[in-house]
Amino acid sequence: MPITIQQIIDELKKNDPRVDTDMIILAYEFAAKAHQGQKRKSGESYLQHPLQTALTLAQIKAEPDVIIAGLLHDVPEDTGENLKEIEKQFGKDVADMVEGITKVGKIKYRGIERHAESLKKMFIAMAADIRVILIKFADRLHNLMTLDALPENKRQRIARETLEIYVPIAGLLGIWYFKYQMEDLCFKYLYPEEYKKLEFTYEHEQKLENKQYIKKTKNILMPQLKEAGINFDIQGRFKSLYSIFLKMQKKERKFSDIYDVFALRIIVDSVADCYKTIGVIHSLWRPKTNRFKDYIAVPKPNGYQALHTTVFGPGGKVTEFQVLTQKMYEESIYGIAAHWFYKNKKISLGKQPRWVRDILVLMRHTANSEEFISTAKIDVFQDRIFVFTPKGDVIDLPDGATPIDFAYAVHTDIGDQCIGVMINDKISKLNTELRSGDLVEIIIEKNHRKPSRDWLKIAKTQRARSKIKFSLKQGGWREKFMPWR
Repeated sequence: MPITIQQIIDELKKNDPRVDTDMIILAYEFAAKAHQGQKRKSGESYLQHPLQTALTLAQIKAEPDVIIAGLLHDVPEDTGENLKEIEKQFGKDVADMVEGITKVGKIKYRGIERHAESLKKMFIAMAADIRVILIKFADRLHNLMTLDALPENKRQRIARETLEIYVPIAGLLGIWYFKYQMEDLCFKYLYPEEYKKLEFTYEHEQKLENKQYIKKTKNILMPQLKEAGINFDIQGRFKSLYSIFLKMQKKERKFSDIYDVFALRIIVDSVADCYKTIGVIHSLWRPKTNRFKDYIAVPKPNGYQALHTTVFGPGGKVTEFQVLTQKMYEESIYGIAAHWFYKNKKISLGKQPRWVRDILVLMRHTANSEEFISTAKIDVFQDRIFVFTPKGDVIDLPDGATPIDFAYAVHTDIGDQCIGVMINDKISKLNTELRSGDLVEIIIEKNHRKPSRDWLKIAKTQRARSKIKFSLKQGGWREKFMPWR
C-alpha cells in the first residue's frame, strides 16, 4: 500500500496530539511538486521514498523539523529546486539538515579514496548536526527494503557499505530500531545461503518452542510481580538473525548451542521498581555467575540504561532478562531521537556523543583517508568494553584493548610512565586483553617517561599508538625486560 501524508500526521499526533502539522503538509506539497513525474527503479512514484523516510522518522519520535527535512532530503540532488528555496520556505535549520544529507549522499562514490573522503564529509555533517544521521538511516532503510529493483553489483555495494559503516553508527547512537533492521536486510543480500538456512532453522525449529517457553516463564513470574506491587509489561525480545550468525561464527557454534537467542524484557514504572523486579527474578531462579549487568548505575556510552540478568529459568534453561523503565525502553529503541522527545531540545555541539568527538580527533591525526577509515573501524566502530579506574570512573575501549590502551585513554603521562598493571587486584601482563567490568590500576614510575617500541604491537587504539610514537620521537625508546613479556 502506498504511504500517504495522513499516515505521517497520524503518527505525529500519536506522539504529541498538540503538534502543529501545517509545515509538514507544506513540505509534502513542495516535495510532491519537485518530484512530479519521477519514478524509482522499482517503477513506483519517487515521492514514495521521501514519504517512507518521513514516516519512519515519525515512528522513532523525531521532531517535526527532522520529518520536514526527511520529506525534502532528495529535492536539491534530484530536482530543479535548490537549498535557497528550501531555506526561504522552511527555515535555515531544515535547509542545513537537507544540505547535510546531500553531503552524506556522496558516500555512494566508488573507489576507496573517494569513498573514504565522502565518509569524512558524512562525519563532518554529523558533527555539525547529529540529526542528519537519523534522516540518513531512515533513507537507507527504505533503500535496503527496495534493493531487489537494483542490479546485483549495486545490491552488494549498498549492503556492504551499510553493514560496515551505518550499522555500527546506529549501535553507537543506541538506535536499535535501525540497527537490527539494517543488519538483517544486509545479511540477506550479502550471505543469501546462510541467511536462508538460519531463517528456516530459526522460524520453523526454534521460535515456536521459545515462544512457548516465554509464555511459561511469564506465567510463573507475573503473579510474583503483582504480589510485590509492581506495575509491569513483559515482552519477548528475539535477537536479529545477523547477530545470531555473528555469534555462531565467532564462537564456532551451531545454532542449537546459542542459548541467548531471546530475552524477556520487563518494563516498569520507576528505577526503584527495576531493582525490585531483579530481586523477584532472583528469588524464583538461580542467577548465572557474572551475568548481572547494572547499566542504570553505569550507562553505556550511547546512553543505554537497563538492568540485565541471566538465570537458570524453568527446567534449568538459561534465560536472559532485561529490566528498564518506559523512558529507558524508548531511548534504547530510538536512541537520540527519544532523547529529544523527552528533553524537547537539541543535543548541543558541546554534548556530542563521545564517538563523534573521537572521529574528529581521528581526522586530525590520520595521514590519509584510507588510514582514517581503517582506524575508525577499530577505534570507534568495533564492539566496546567498559572498564573501571580505581576511583570508579568508567573508561570505554574497543573490544580487544589492552592496559596500554587503557593507560593512554586515562592520560598521556599515565601511559608514558607505565611500568606495570594490576587487573582486579592482581599483577597482570600489559598485553592482557581487558574485559568489561575489569578494575584496572596502572603502576607508574614518575621519572620514567619512555614507552617501549614493543607497545606498538599490543596497543589497539589510534590514541595509544600515536602517543607512543610521539614519545618515542621525543625521547627515544628503551630495550630492556618488560613486565608484560
